[in-house]
Amino acid sequence: MEKVDIMLEPIRVFLLHIAGFLPKLALALGVLIVGWLLAKVARFTVIKALRAINFNVLTERAGMEEFLNQGGIQTDTTGIFGLLIYWLVILAALIIGCNSIGLTYITGLLGEVVLFVPKVIVAILILAIGAYFARFVGNAVITYCKNIAIQDAEVLGKLAQYAIMTFVVLIALDQVKVGGDIVRQSFLIILAGIVFALALAFGLGGKDAAADLIDRWWPGRGKSDGD
Repeated sequence: MEKVDIMLEPIRVFLLHIAGFLPKLALALGVLIVGWLLAKVARFTVIKALRAINFNVLTERAGMEEFLNQGGIQTDTTGIFGLLIYWLVILAALIIGCNSIGLTYITGLLGEVVLFVPKVIVAILILAIGAYFARFVGNAVITYCKNIAIQDAEVLGKLAQYAIMTFVVLIALDQVKVGGDIVRQSFLIILAGIVFALALAFGLGGKDAAADLIDRWWPGRGKSDGD
């Protein structure tokens, strides 16, 4: 009889572990189901709220929708926001579920992802508002240059827009901790190289080229100065 008890002891311990684990597993599954339902509600609410405040109009005027369409992405920026919120809620539910059954290592990994998603949301907001502001400034520069009869107004407007967008992209990358100092230093090196190349080309071009350029941008000013 004692031998039988010894042989059955591992099975009894195993069954006790299963009996203690099943309620935790049921709780984790319940949390996941509730989290999935809340995620769908949160995504629907976020998309409706963003469209109610015309955020999709801002991103469309900023050129983000056109950029997404060219990249083959079918959804718009508001849909991306809704998807990010959806997965944020899903990941939070997974953390709670995994924590309830003692999967602490997976909980730690999911926690890192959850902390990263809000940074992505903020980065997209920075890109949307920054792109809208950059396009607004570019159009303002074009209008101003045309009003004062400066040629190459389109080029100057695009330069202003792209300069602002460059800084906006750097800020967004810094928000999600991509690149860091390497990206910023590379940008500064490239910018310094462009400025040096323009200055060198302008200097080598000489006085006549400078006078022609000034005459193109400010017609009549070169003649009045020469008189």
